[in-house]
Order: sequence, then structure tokens, then C-alpha cells
Amino acid sequence: MDFVIDITSTILTQMQKPTLAFLIGGMMLAALGSKLDVPGPVYKFIVILLLLKVGIGAGMSVREANFAELAVPALLAAGVGIAIVLIGKVTLARWKGVAQLDGMATAGLFGAVSASTLAAGMAVLDDEGIAHEGFIGALYPFMDVAALVTAIVLARLAAVRRAATVSGGTMTMDVGTVGGGLGDAVEGGLIKSILVDTLRSPAISALLLGLTLGLFARPDTVYVSFYEPLFRGLLSVLMLIMGMEAWSRLSELRGVAHAYLIYGITAPLVHGALGFGAGLIAHGLTGFSAGGVVLLSIMAASSSDISGPPTMRAALPEANPSAYVGTSTGLGTPVAILSIPLFMALADYFIGF
Repeated sequence: MDFVIDITSTILTQMQKPTLAFLIGGMMLAALGSKLDVPGPVYKFIVILLLLKVGIGAGMSVREANFAELAVPALLAAGVGIAIVLIGKVTLARWKGVAQLDGMATAGLFGAVSASTLAAGMAVLDDEGIAHEGFIGALYPFMDVAALVTAIVLARLAAVRRAATVSGGTMTMDVGTVGGGLGDAVEGGLIKSILVDTLRSPAISALLLGLTLGLFARPDTVYVSFYEPLFRGLLSVLMLIMGMEAWSRLSELRGVAHAYLIYGITAPLVHGALGFGAGLIAHGLTGFSAGGVVLLSIMAASSSDISGPPTMRAALPEANPSAYVGTSTGLGTPVAILSIPLFMALADYFIGF
């Protein structure tokens, strides 16, 4: 009974936070028939600013970390992000009735990282007096970018293959012409084209540019004076827009809502276990701390609530926000937060604090 009360309390707390509250607010406006509309150029400007901020912050964290200590956990974090997306590809994205684009977008968000969930994990460890590496915050962009790019590339590749099958082997994309058929796709030409297109897309370009500037430049002043103060406000407007769109497409999920419910509850635990295994490998290779293992598990268990939604909305506009945002923020985040004590207990058992 206490467990049910804890879950209910956590969900209610999440609903009061700006990310989910504005999403629900947008859905309510759409349900009431509101004519509120945010112009497309304004939306695109908001997305670019948000992703530049996320990238710059991540780059600054990486810049301040010790590269030798960071290398192994960073590579493992990126590997976990990719693995989570691949798991989603063969589970949720293949679920009967689930649109493949919706499934891949959802898997991408679950492979990416929630900075707020990671911060919650750090706070719990600090309260318990459990030490962890200072560069932990620098790990999340490796998992985040790897998962988002993988999900977008796989989703676009699947869409092109479906279209090529229907049209008989030739597909013209919005961003250019990709020649050849499925044979070329297998050989890698199509995959390369989609990967290049993804990296050049506005969302990923802004994220990678911010990461590069934060890593190699000194944008600290403009970051603190401009990007940081605007961030939460712009994010709330973005979630309002996505809430209105989510409501308009909610009917598409009526037949497969159970699939997202099951995935949203079980995936954080499975992904967290994957992150825990990666943390144990890092511990064996580099002496990665037990606290670091816990936080890597929490990163893997979490699902993106900041960088992921605008990236998916810009890169995969056909995907349904009701699916990927609702599952990630409404289900994945509460489960990930509730799993923190579990991964602490596992780390204590296998390594010891």
C-alpha cells in the first residue's frame, strides 16, 4: 500500500512541475477548442535557443572534467544510450499497432537523459553522504546525443525503406534525393545519407554547435546572462505547444495505449540495470565509485524531458508527441525517480559505499 502511495505522490509532484504542467495545460486548451496558436518561426527560434543552451552547458561540463577519468565512463554511457534505442526498436517499435516512428521517438527519449532526474539522484547521494565523481554531469551529453541521433537515423531509415518498398525502389526525400533501392541501403549509401542529413538538421546542429562552443570556447558569460535565465520560460512555451499538438493526435493512441503503459513502467528498470552493468565495468577498469555507478544507472533509467522533446519534434515531425512525451514524462520519470533506492541498494551490495 505504501508503494502505491509513493507512486501516486511522485506522479502528482511531477504533474505540478513546469514540464508536465504546461504540457497538460496545452492539452486542456486544445480540448476546450482554444484558437491559441504559436507561429512556426517563433517555435523554431525557441527550439534553437533551448538546444544551444543544453549543448553549451554540456560542453562546459565536459571541458571541466578530467579527460583520462572521463573517457571510459563516457564511452560506456554512449554505448548504453545506443543500446536502449536498439532495445526499443525490437520491442516497442515492433509492437502490433504501434507506429514505428512513434516507437522510435519514444525509445530515443528513453535513451536520452533527464537532467532533473540525474540532479535528484545526486541530491539523494549527497544527503546520504555517498561520494561520487565530480565529472558525472559531463557524462550525460554522451548518452544523450548518442541516443537521439541513433533513434532519428533508425526512424528515418525505416521510413525510407517502407517508402522504397511501396514505390518499387526509388525514394525522394524532402532534403534531397537518395538514389538506389534497398540494395544501396544495405550497402550503406542510404544510411550514410540519412546520418549526414540528421547531423545537419536544425535540432541536432544546434545541439552539437552548443556542445562544441561549450567545449572549446568560453561562453560562460553569455550562458549565465542570457541562456540560463530564459531557459525555463522558453521550455514552458515549448511544452504548451506540444501539449496542444498531443491532444489533437491523442485519438491515434487509443488502440495501443497499453503498449506505452507497459513500456513506460518497465523500461526504466531494464535500462537502469543496463546502466548499472556498464557502471560495474567502469568500476572494474578504472575504479569508478559506487556512487558513480548509481548515477550512471539513474541516467540510463531516466528519460529526457529537456533536450529530447524539441529534438524529436524538429527531426521527426510526423511522430506523435502524445506517445513519446506522455510516456517519457508521465510514466518514465516517476518510475526512474522511484528506482533510485533500488540502484543504491545494488551498488552497496556489489561494491559497497
